Amino acid sequence: MAQVQHTASKTPIRTIRPRFFSRIPVNAKIAWGLAVVCFVIVLSICAPWLSPYDPNANDLANALQKPGAAHWFGTDNFGRDIFTRMLYAGRVDLQIGVIAVIVPFLTGTLIGLLSGYFGGWFNTVMMRLVDVVISFPFMVLIIAIISILGPGLMNMYIAIFIVGWSAYARIVRGEVLVVKQQEYILAARSIGYGHGRIMLRHILPNVISSAIVFAMSDVVLCILLGASLSFLGLGVQPPAAEWGSMISEGRNYIINAWWMATFPGLAIVVTGLGFSLLGDGLAEKIEQH
Repeated sequence: MAQVQHTASKTPIRTIRPRFFSRIPVNAKIAWGLAVVCFVIVLSICAPWLSPYDPNANDLANALQKPGAAHWFGTDNFGRDIFTRMLYAGRVDLQIGVIAVIVPFLTGTLIGLLSGYFGGWFNTVMMRLVDVVISFPFMVLIIAIISILGPGLMNMYIAIFIVGWSAYARIVRGEVLVVKQQEYILAARSIGYGHGRIMLRHILPNVISSAIVFAMSDVVLCILLGASLSFLGLGVQPPAAEWGSMISEGRNYIINAWWMATFPGLAIVVTGLGFSLLGDGLAEKIEQH
């Protein structure tokens, strides 16, 4: 009996740690996803050193050249090197994927945190606004906003922000409603911790992981959305290189110059696959914990 008491007395007291930080160890999907994403990022950053061509310089004498030693992915109808334009287009599409996600992510997370924690009239107003936004089809609402504001990259960011924050607000609010009833939150209130400390140090680390996983999938959606809008002429405007606009330019030459649309399409697939693997890997880690 004494031995049992002695052993129990040396058992360390387990402390509550934010769940997000216990989910960092990677699995195969996270590793492959990071590898693909980093590969695309490195190629885009190193574009000036990987290709000697100007992405926007016309060379009509070499228009519609097949893939070869001089032009690895061939040239388009203006004689521009497809490989070079794909590298520079990667910068634009990755920028779209990051900027179009990070601002709605931060805004939606803050609104969801405040709504779930305080409730009351603020929660009612925000959730009714969320209901209004999600009642419209996502793509239709984006196109409608851009049609009002006009085509262009900045207006596309504004349209995505107006629509995109609502998903993060709903996710975080739902998590907060559960976490704020936990005993350690009640204990923090009982010892006099302020609302700011409770929200930022005790609640947010335990609810942010679901929003981060969703953000990984949202990056893929935003890249595809940016490509789709550019394909329709509402996103990045020519002559700037962007994968969607390159596909749009190549569709008229799909039979005689298949490489114009094929290689940018493959770039979208590979990039989307990388972020999808990353998001799936993070989701699996959360389920395991």
